[in-house]
Amino acid sequence: MTRATPCWEIETQAVRAGQFRTDECEHSDPIFATSSFVFESAADAAAKFSGNQPGNVYSRFTNPTVRAFEQRLAVLEGGQYCVATASGMSAILCLALATLKAGDRVAVSASVFGSTVSFFSKILARFGVTPDFVPLADPDAWQRAMTPRTRLIFVETPSNPTCDVVDIEALSVLARRTQALLAVDNVYCTPVLQKPLSLGADVVVHSATKYLDGQGRCMGGALVVNDKELFDNLFNALRTAGPAMSPFNAWVFLKGLETLPLRMRAHCDHAAAVAQWLAAHPAVERLYYPGLATHPGHERAAQQQTGFGGILAFEVRGGRENAWQVIDATRMVSITANLGDSKTTITHPASTTHSRISAEERAAMGINESLIRVSVGLENPSDIIADLARGLDPIATESRACVA
Repeated sequence: MTRATPCWEIETQAVRAGQFRTDECEHSDPIFATSSFVFESAADAAAKFSGNQPGNVYSRFTNPTVRAFEQRLAVLEGGQYCVATASGMSAILCLALATLKAGDRVAVSASVFGSTVSFFSKILARFGVTPDFVPLADPDAWQRAMTPRTRLIFVETPSNPTCDVVDIEALSVLARRTQALLAVDNVYCTPVLQKPLSLGADVVVHSATKYLDGQGRCMGGALVVNDKELFDNLFNALRTAGPAMSPFNAWVFLKGLETLPLRMRAHCDHAAAVAQWLAAHPAVERLYYPGLATHPGHERAAQQQTGFGGILAFEVRGGRENAWQVIDATRMVSITANLGDSKTTITHPASTTHSRISAEERAAMGINESLIRVSVGLENPSDIIADLARGLDPIATESRACVA
């Protein structure tokens, strides 16, 4: 196995950490496409099933390709342990199964992915776990939300889709004081731009489907932690409940991680260029991008991130009708709800990613009918801008005509 060393930079870790070679001496990471593994004897099988002896048992919870991905991501996040899952949502499910019980409460940022809202408010609530939704950037609200039964704080920072930012270190202090775990969804930043564990978080959550893959090919998720007992609980939840990552998907993510530092810096540069153009466009009423000094979370993002990411959102004049016009006018940008792809994507959150939550919940998150989210890809920024201009320029022209 290739083990990361303290002197390695993140670019080297992304290429080399977690790699192991079989007796075939292959250079690229192999795919172990097998559901089960053979034992030398009945005693060997018993020892491995019991955990008394390390080794592969069954690919639902032990597979060398998945393990290589887990080890590489753990190194990148500055963590000790990782559990890979079938999707980002199954990672959150695994976290809940491992840490919560009936009667517990969860303090959840009000500005999280729509499915995350539904998971906590509609599914976990049926099993006696109560969510308390909190405005992400309001420190006093977090203080008020904590109760003796709060066992988990769950946040996205920056948030989806309005890019709100929270002080991770301050939340970690609050979590320790109240004996709760702090879980941070790091999908927007990845470990290239932000390392929540170093800021005091207990768990880092990933949808590997997004930037870790980077090309929209596979579904996957992951949880990274430093605490061995917490890892054991997460692993046991995965082993029993079975939201497992496939070996093929793990191999795709391994290859994606190799270029992650390069891609994330390009995403940041391209998003900054698009954001600057949108900020000056007369059809844009409000722009959400933490890289702009006008964003309320800019200063905090600059302190705890090494870049501002590739996601932005903006409100267009004229409500849903004009928002859909901008989206429909694109010819190159992909109309899809996925993000973190090499291809730029655009979506209308109120009618897609957050459509299954109530209008009241969307309003609390700042998601209105005029909001558009863009995941800026690796195309030349001038081409992205030209494509967005197809829909935005006519709105500006119409607005000027109305004023005249």
